[in-house]
This record gives sequence, C-alpha cells and structure tokens, in this order.
Amino acid sequence: MIRFRFGLAPVDRVAPWGEQRRTLRWFALTEGWYGIDLGGQTLLRYSARTTELLRTQSGGAETPYDCYVAYYVARLWEDLLALLPSVLEPVPEDLADFIGADAADWSWAESDEADAAATWYGEHTLDTGYLWFGPHLRWWRTVDGAADTVTLAWHHPPDPEHEIEFAAPSSGRIRVSTDEFRSAVIELDRALLSAMATRLREFESSGPPPGIDLDLDHLAYEQDDRARWLARAMNQRPDTDWSAIRSGADALRRSSSALP
Repeated sequence: MIRFRFGLAPVDRVAPWGEQRRTLRWFALTEGWYGIDLGGQTLLRYSARTTELLRTQSGGAETPYDCYVAYYVARLWEDLLALLPSVLEPVPEDLADFIGADAADWSWAESDEADAAATWYGEHTLDTGYLWFGPHLRWWRTVDGAADTVTLAWHHPPDPEHEIEFAAPSSGRIRVSTDEFRSAVIELDRALLSAMATRLREFESSGPPPGIDLDLDHLAYEQDDRARWLARAMNQRPDTDWSAIRSGADALRRSSSALP
C-alpha cells in the first residue's frame, strides 16, 4: 500500500511571510507535516530520538505529529505533480537495471548522451533537498506482462553529527501497482485542495488573522488554478529520446565497471 499523509498547522501557528508587509500566500498556508505511509513503514518520519531532539529545539507544544517532516505540504504536492509524467512513463525493459542502479557508482562521462541519460534518471527523483539529510526517493514504472507497477527506492544519507535519523531502514525499495500509486496521488491532491478550500472559507467569514494582509481574491484564484494541476500532470507525455538515453546509459554503465 501507499498513502501520502499530511496535516495543516493551525492558522495561528503558520508563520507569515515578509517584514514590512506581513502576508500569507496559498503556499504558506499549507504549512504543516507529512509522511509517506508504505504499510509496514513510513518514509519522512523521524526516529524517536530525533523527534525528541527537534521538539526540544523548537520549544513548541508537543503534538502527535512531531515525528513527521514539518514543512509546506504544497512542496510535496508540487514536486510529486512535477514528477508524475516521468514516473508514469513505463521504463523499457532494457533500461530497468539502469534506473534501478545507484548513481553514486557512476564515473560521469562527458557526452550529450550521458547527460541525457543522467537527466532522465534524475527526473524520477523526488526533491527533498530542502530537508536536513532528507532521503533520496526515486520512482519508476515498469510493465511486465500483466504486472504494471511503480517502484519506490529510498536511501537515507547519514548525518555526520548523528542528529537527524529517520524511522525507516537506511535504504530499501517497495513496489505497488500503478493504479494504487495513481490513486494515492489523486487522494493527496483532493485532500489538500479540500483542506485549503475549508481554510479559505474560514478566512472569508472571519477575516485575516490580526496584523496579516490577505488577498482573498488572489487566494481564490490560485485555489481554482491549482485544482487543474493534477489533470495537466496526468495528461502530460514526456518527449523522451530513447536512443540517446540508451547510449548514455551504456556509457554510464561502462564508467561504473571501470571504477577501481
């Protein structure tokens, strides 16, 4: 199974943007927490020791969700939608081992084909660079006979200070059906847009928080615009040059075998 779990922070705990003119944009209003539930384990969930350390450092009130990554939920949502066209494009059988390999094993070859293959490989990676020692998360789809699956592979880079640790194993991979993955993304999209619609309705009836400038018309426009993003991502088809990808993948594979 796979599920993208999240929660929005109470409005009075959402940090406004700006100094002279304090405001809250749509993105900022999604401040909260999130994780990826895989059934037996959860990604983007901190270990108990790290959870306690971060809780102490923040000085905030304890909540049941302190164990999860705290950031803007829109960031996860936006990055997933940006990744979706690449993830939903089936990987040819002869490139399955390449997309499943560790890029750290490559000695980067300088050629247009190698660049194309490396870029294609990277387009299957969910960006977590905004997190301290965030996990490397790669997703790809394979179709083998009746089996149509999405693989999620993860790796947690070590923190040399041993402060940031995650609850999931340091590395691993799971497979889910493509339909299940697609449904999980749709569920995240609907749940986030619904939660934000509720938040905006509350502002319409109560007004903005004291000292905060809100452009309700623009927030409503952005809410309506973002409601179309998922469909665009689902319908987008990458223009992949498979010949260049194969040539570049071969070059990078050879560089790996040539390493001492």
